[in-house]
Amino acid sequence: MDMKKLASEIIEGRRLKRGENLSFFVDADLNELAEGAESIREALCSNHVDLCTIINGRAGRCGENCKFCAQSAHNHTGCDEHGMLAPEVVLKDCKEREASGVHAYSIVTAGRTVEGEDLDLLVKTYELLKKECKHVRLCASHGLLSAEAFARLKAAGVEMYHENIETSKRNFPNICTTHTYEDKVREIKMAKEAGLTVCSGGIIGMGETWEDRIDMAVSLSELEVESIPINALIPVKGTPLQDLPKLTEDDIIRTVAMFRYINPTADIRMAAGRNYFADGGRRLFESGVNATITGDMLTTVGNNTKQDMEMLTDMGFDVSQQK
Repeated sequence: MDMKKLASEIIEGRRLKRGENLSFFVDADLNELAEGAESIREALCSNHVDLCTIINGRAGRCGENCKFCAQSAHNHTGCDEHGMLAPEVVLKDCKEREASGVHAYSIVTAGRTVEGEDLDLLVKTYELLKKECKHVRLCASHGLLSAEAFARLKAAGVEMYHENIETSKRNFPNICTTHTYEDKVREIKMAKEAGLTVCSGGIIGMGETWEDRIDMAVSLSELEVESIPINALIPVKGTPLQDLPKLTEDDIIRTVAMFRYINPTADIRMAAGRNYFADGGRRLFESGVNATITGDMLTTVGNNTKQDMEMLTDMGFDVSQQK
């Protein structure tokens, strides 16, 4: 496969679909693949890099059995545990992140869903953030919500909802059995019906095949997801995946580049695993990536926002808060 020619065809409007033989992504020359992905990014996306930061709004004691997760009660990781943070605590953090120049701010909560008093508190928090923080987009990640909850979040000022599909439909039962792949897809569709844009991706390095990764990329294209976070598994002691080998830089680059070909206009957002790169992930932003999570992750340490700003500006990207 001529990757340069394929990139040009995608720029001109071709879209890769389910049923096509996409196995060439696995064996394509990595430099050519990355260069093609970057040409697609340059042609179809702006020169802006979207920076998102997250806060752990409710931590630990999650009843779901996701094998990768440090916060699952089924795993024994010794992670921090706390109930829903007070609105004033979240506001202070959001203001600090806003001042650092990030573009989006997301509250993430452990647990299957958010309802009752916790939902009431969340809505109050988002209303406060919407009023006080004018330069950040509000995002939310609260598991499997009801249609009513989505409507309330939208009314409170939330613009984007995060719901990872995690992996391929085939591989999902190997990762989690307390909810299903179909549950995830339903939530994505409900979020869209509520008027929210969607951030959905997954984790690579959980023992899946390259075919699984390709399938996940195609599924996200079919769901018309606007933002696709890609996490490289950081094996956490106490989880069933603790002994899996860490991914190589080249495998991560191949994955993000492939996702750019299959989702040419989406934000390809590098999340956990950027610390696997000695250069802070510079190669990623030369291979089709145009968004990232910055600052501390949920249970692992992420890249410093100031360092990210300096690196991306040096590379010629626009990181201003106003696109």
